[in-house]
Amino acid sequence: MICAAEDVAGHQRTLLVGDLNLNPFERGVVMASGLHAVMTKATADKRGRAVGGKQYRYFYNPMWGHFGDRTPGPPGTHYYSRGDDVSYFWHMFDQVLIRPDPIERFHDNTLQILTAAGSMPLIGQNGRPVASGHLPILFKLDL
Repeated sequence: MICAAEDVAGHQRTLLVGDLNLNPFERGVVMASGLHAVMTKATADKRGRAVGGKQYRYFYNPMWGHFGDRTPGPPGTHYYSRGDDVSYFWHMFDQVLIRPDPIERFHDNTLQILTAAGSMPLIGQNGRPVASGHLPILFKLDL
């Protein structure tokens, strides 16, 4: 549907921002017939790839670089501890996906997961979200 809308609009400058309710590595985000979002600009710059004889366009997903302890902010945008055998605990449900055309207008260094709204903390002493189940993301895009 996104590709069809781009074709009608006559451009591929799409930016998709929001709660995808999926992690960056899950099928709906990475598979060619899904959002086809990749973790590197170099891959996204190739514009897309053919799968089964059909061409699929890439999105760039910079949220991959904000996952885990080796990031300047929290390890994800949503925390959920399940009693199941497999639990990721931290998730990156809130994402920004960008097509290759506007990538040069996107400033990777401004992308952050917010932990406060003014003087109001959004995370508790345990480092987990308190005001909402999700932490907001902030970035700069030159228009």
